[in-house]
Amino acid sequence: MSNAAVAVRGVGKRFGETEALTDVSFEARHGELFGLVGPDGAGKTTLFRVLTTFLLPDAGSATVLGLDVVRDLWAIRARVGYMPGRFSLYGDLTVAENLSFFASVFGTTIEEGYDLIAPIYRQIESFSGRRADALSGGMKQKLALSCALVHRPDILFLDEPTTGVDAVSRSEFWDQLHTLRESGLTIVVSTPYMDEAMRCDRVALMQGGRILEIDPPGEIGSRYPLPLVAVTGADRYRLLLSLRKAPHAHAVYPFGSELHYTDNRAGLDPGEVASELRDYARGQGFGDVEITAIAAGIEDSFMELMPAPVQRAS
Repeated sequence: MSNAAVAVRGVGKRFGETEALTDVSFEARHGELFGLVGPDGAGKTTLFRVLTTFLLPDAGSATVLGLDVVRDLWAIRARVGYMPGRFSLYGDLTVAENLSFFASVFGTTIEEGYDLIAPIYRQIESFSGRRADALSGGMKQKLALSCALVHRPDILFLDEPTTGVDAVSRSEFWDQLHTLRESGLTIVVSTPYMDEAMRCDRVALMQGGRILEIDPPGEIGSRYPLPLVAVTGADRYRLLLSLRKAPHAHAVYPFGSELHYTDNRAGLDPGEVASELRDYARGQGFGDVEITAIAAGIEDSFMELMPAPVQRAS
């Protein structure tokens, strides 16, 4: 039997004809900040609902803190902190009332859990009398995290906690997660943002209800199998279409202000690819094109691993 904080073995889940999870397997270690990374519809929320005992798997098995998600659901719920993707607190209750209610559900009080939530709660404590619906996005996020932590859980599940939150609040939130992880708390978080994925200890890339890859985020790009270059030019869209017709094009995707071009010749030096592609692009009328060999990042790897799009449940 695994002694991992979370152990998932061949989990599957269907909703009618839609296969939301297919043969999902992974482990999250004790004290780890583990990320589930993928776009909407990848199956992240469905998986979180299985792990937090709100959904039964149709196939496979899963344990949280050594407890089975089907047989031991009540024991799991007492030890888990869960922050759903959508704000799910009581909008008509004040900040203090929400926190007090969630503490009472677990048979505790704000005072008993205060030292754990204090670094987060102190940032909104001056608004303790304000209704939750009247809070900003970042303040709602801090309140939801405080409510998930007030009973001192052994593991924290956060489902896309920063969606719709401004960039400063996102960064502050992840700083708080690292502080919690350093205290020994196990955290499993889902995100569609690749910059957030880079702040995890390990990540599982998800798409279409399947796990594509599991590794530390910095190592995923190191196994990119083909030469990769970054391309910039004035007429970006026309340049994109032209590069996709290049003789050895494997894939071309926009990445911010750049285009990332992958050559289909494994083992070829990326500098040679850049030189060939520069000649090709200028021959197509793109005289201002700049092409540089680059190392693959997690986003490049995700695009390479991603299968053809299919319709999946969230």
